[in-house]
Amino acid sequence: MLKIILAEDHNIVRNGIRALLESEGGIKVVGEATNGQKVLNIIAKEDHIDLVLADINMPVMDGIELIKNLKANYPKIRLVILSMLDNEKYVAQAFSEGACGYLLKSVSADELIFAIKHVSGGGRYLCSELSIKMLERLMHSPLSNQTVFEDAIDFSSREIEVLNLIAEGLTNHEMSEKLFLSKRTIEGHRQSLIEKTGSRNTAALIRYAVLNGLVQ
Repeated sequence: MLKIILAEDHNIVRNGIRALLESEGGIKVVGEATNGQKVLNIIAKEDHIDLVLADINMPVMDGIELIKNLKANYPKIRLVILSMLDNEKYVAQAFSEGACGYLLKSVSADELIFAIKHVSGGGRYLCSELSIKMLERLMHSPLSNQTVFEDAIDFSSREIEVLNLIAEGLTNHEMSEKLFLSKRTIEGHRQSLIEKTGSRNTAALIRYAVLNGLVQ
């Protein structure tokens, strides 16, 4: 059972996220907090916490300060940011301080669940909306005209198909419906792509695909 603390200072938003998470088997919200300090108070009382899902903008102790504190005192606890802030400086700061994931609050339920499971398994994750935004900026940079040559990787035709849909910004659910595959199978292909390319997250995967001519 994946034990999560949810840190969000808006009650309605927090209640909705909690209901969504607990509708998924294998996930349990063991604590709720309205700021980073309350997260630390909960951690001090709980035997084991796997992951904290937190906003950046919170009173008393915000998400960035919480990341720093967890990294210093509870390095085994993974933290994922769930925020409305889509500015790249916040994304970069969160990851540089030790966050393992960054999601926008507009993220779909499927992607939220996938991200949490991916991060809890040791990975890092950036939501598809931000990944596409960063990809578009990359494609307009001088580096976009350079080709990176890598050792040949044996991708299956299905993996290439999934890779192109990821680049288009489709969620796991949308890919599942489009390809007539289960969401679990789609998640498997996504994870395989990340591992084969040595990518840390979806943005890095898309960057790899573009620079190596795997997607248009």
